[in-house]
Amino acid sequence: MSNVTTIRKTIFFDASRETVWAFLTEKEKLAQWFHPAEKDFSVGEDYVCLETKDDGEPVPIIWGRVLEMNPPEKLVTTFVINPFEGAETTVTWLLENAAGGTRLTLHHEGIAEAAGPAALPFLTALDQGWDKHFEGLRNAAAR
Repeated sequence: MSNVTTIRKTIFFDASRETVWAFLTEKEKLAQWFHPAEKDFSVGEDYVCLETKDDGEPVPIIWGRVLEMNPPEKLVTTFVINPFEGAETTVTWLLENAAGGTRLTLHHEGIAEAAGPAALPFLTALDQGWDKHFEGLRNAAAR
């Protein structure tokens, strides 16, 4: 996988790693900043995040498998969206103690490989999407 096309984001929270971890892995907390999940994340298990259509019907928007969970330090999942036609990308979350709070780093890899010739629009859209979700996560974790 290409380093040049890996999305990397780092943000800081005035919250413990355990608090931030809960927002990454518990379905009720995921719904506050990302997308509602069908269940809490569990290592080795599939996950599905949902979006509600205009008619109120929930539909899968993101899905994958939880590859690694080392609470509250590291979470690794595959990440699939419809336009990738089943191709998997990988999202790694790293949580570190920082100045009395938490530094959270995201690495989203494999997008160019999954998207093929349309890689740049997907990289741009996912990059912007993570920014939006991180703002929601900051607000949710601060409550």
